[in-house]
Amino acid sequence: MDGGPKKFYHKHDFDARDHLDTFFSDKPDMEFADDSLTFPLMNFHYVFSSGFVKGEVLIELSFGSLIHHLYLSCDVFKDIIILKLNERCNMETSRWKDSRTGAFTWNHSSAHAAKLEEKSDEVQDKDEQLKTAISRIISCDFDNENITYPVVLPLADCITSMCLMEGICKDEDDYMRNLEKISKLLRPGGHLILIVVLNNSYYIVGGVKFHSFEFDDRFVRNALHKLGFVIDRAGFTIRHTRHVPTGA
Repeated sequence: MDGGPKKFYHKHDFDARDHLDTFFSDKPDMEFADDSLTFPLMNFHYVFSSGFVKGEVLIELSFGSLIHHLYLSCDVFKDIIILKLNERCNMETSRWKDSRTGAFTWNHSSAHAAKLEEKSDEVQDKDEQLKTAISRIISCDFDNENITYPVVLPLADCITSMCLMEGICKDEDDYMRNLEKISKLLRPGGHLILIVVLNNSYYIVGGVKFHSFEFDDRFVRNALHKLGFVIDRAGFTIRHTRHVPTGA
């Protein structure tokens, strides 16, 4: 199955809700819960509770409609701008922010975040705090040099990105071009926080196989160094997979 054609989530028909239900829900039998939910929250808690990363503006660029890792950033950043690469992901995220009927619930993640911050009695407050901190959810396009064209954003003090680059990049050159475009949204001295899936070649959503650019940790380190980034901290999950099954 690995040798067949693969779609790109930001270019082709991608079921953003099925993606969330399959890999990021509170189902007890979800195979990748530690990797997709627990690991990002623990690492974001470590980073933001240390006080090392701070500022006014955070720009968020993640795969699909993911936002759960941001529960640990809204105590630090009061202006969070979310960029999404297709309309379905934009709509799914906006439905959650506006508390519309049928929106995906992230209560399990907000509860986990509140527990990490030792604020388990403030789960609902945590959810509303993040929604309030998100000032804009806008579409972006990596085919443009300025990916938010025609919108001009303030330079971010921090950019967070979870599992995005492997989903949109075809090869090493494409990765470097897109990483450079992301870096242009960051102020000098700002911080880039990347959560990546290593050694993964594809994943399946709604029975459809989607592309994932396969790379290892050495490639990511070298790419960051080439663009002038200094790596302050790197942490890895134990599980490295060549593909992510549907769990069905």
